[in-house]
Amino acid sequence: MKTLFTILLVAFLPLFGNAQRHAAGNKQRAALNRAQIREAERQLADLGYWTGPVDGVFDSATRSALIAFQKWERRPANGRLTSDELEAIHDSKTPEARETGYGHVEVDLDRQVLLLIDDAGGVRVLPVSSGSGKPFRNQGKMGIAYTPRGRFLVYQKGAGWQKGPLGSMYYPSYISGGIAIHGSGSVPNQPASHGCVRIPVFAAQEVSKQLTIGTIVLLYDERSFVSAKEWALNPKLKQAVLQRSSSPDLQ
Repeated sequence: MKTLFTILLVAFLPLFGNAQRHAAGNKQRAALNRAQIREAERQLADLGYWTGPVDGVFDSATRSALIAFQKWERRPANGRLTSDELEAIHDSKTPEARETGYGHVEVDLDRQVLLLIDDAGGVRVLPVSSGSGKPFRNQGKMGIAYTPRGRFLVYQKGAGWQKGPLGSMYYPSYISGGIAIHGSGSVPNQPASHGCVRIPVFAAQEVSKQLTIGTIVLLYDERSFVSAKEWALNPKLKQAVLQRSSSPDLQ
């Protein structure tokens, strides 16, 4: 009898394990109620992620903030708000800018996020999609979809939807040649643009207001970072760079 019980136990133990894992998976995937969603929104907003209204409604802005959080924390960027994600949000810290002491924008190309940084070091974070690195053809010429690294200045802006040879841009802020930070109806979780920095449409107009002409923009990955503090500390130097950046001969 003892031997028979042992055989049955060995046979059914994997099933019990599967049932436990299935139950845990259901718990993780279970829909959160409105109070829990509101709490997630509040915590994300307190951390600096751009959530939109804190109203307990899981809309596109809430999902965008969650994806930005997942990207920053290097979690799977699936945009699903589960009890596990809620716990991770609760245990996390505010994203830190690479450089502080002056207002500017940073784009972390590894994490695929944009940080709006104020003079006091406060941040607001959005998910982005930058250059895919793939070849493309434009007006009969081949190019590589590359987002440049380095320090730049916003030198030109557009209002509303702007049509270009590679697609439409919403409230673009140009930083280098035809490269702009702009709203897009398509902001995948991975690099997918022709070189621009795409941000969600819902935030594009407000971002454009904050990215005035002359705003410093730092774009970097793990191997490249260039400080722009000397520009921030020397207005004449920054103005000279801005004049060169906006010269038609250099676009």
